[in-house]
Amino acid sequence: MTMDILEFHAEFCKVFSNPIRLEILNLLKEDEMIVTDITERLGVPKANTSRHLNLMRLKKIIVRRRKGVNIYYRIADKKIVAACATMQNAIGELLDAASSSRY
Repeated sequence: MTMDILEFHAEFCKVFSNPIRLEILNLLKEDEMIVTDITERLGVPKANTSRHLNLMRLKKIIVRRRKGVNIYYRIADKKIVAACATMQNAIGELLDAASSSRY
């Protein structure tokens, strides 16, 4: 693998280090949404949501489309959802194993 790919991979994965962005992915995994709906579901200020969406868009994790006055966001590639699910399953198993080993 080239250093360019490894550097992009590292930067790409940094996006997933924030719980708000992970929740945005969770919201978008089924269908596209507008920023107002995302903001309401997250319970955070619209400016905060917009910053997260912009970062995710710049990293090619989500894409947007305009329809009238609304901008709709969706996940760029469903494999991202699958990768997140795999990681969450692995984390769940690690946490289960850690809690089982305490007794």
